[in-house]
Amino acid sequence: MHFQGGSAASLNMNLYATKKTAAEGMLDIALFLANITHMKTVIEQGAGYRYYAAVLTLISFSLALQIVAGVLIIIIARRDLNVVSNQKRLDYLNNVTTGVIFVTTVINFFVSFFGSKRTGFFRWLLARLHF
Repeated sequence: MHFQGGSAASLNMNLYATKKTAAEGMLDIALFLANITHMKTVIEQGAGYRYYAAVLTLISFSLALQIVAGVLIIIIARRDLNVVSNQKRLDYLNNVTTGVIFVTTVINFFVSFFGSKRTGFFRWLLARLHF
């Protein structure tokens, strides 16, 4: 696409929306993989970890929401935004997807807050840097 000197009418909204949706999907996949890695770490630490059940539940719920968001993103990407009869439904699905992603973000905040066992790495690093 070439925006310099182009009019707003020359912008293909369907192409723009598809690229935006694809980018969201890639970010969703990255977060999904990070959550799987975090879940593996928590499971390896074992049930003796203080927040074991809470963190596993939150990660599981986050993964489920990410699957829902991924399905919604695929549905949105496959529809043509230029077809007027699709626009209202696509707007609704986009809003639902945004809500699901927001809830996933909040859940992942709590997962990060409870985190995993402290390894002492940060204290070790500060000692080596003379802080």
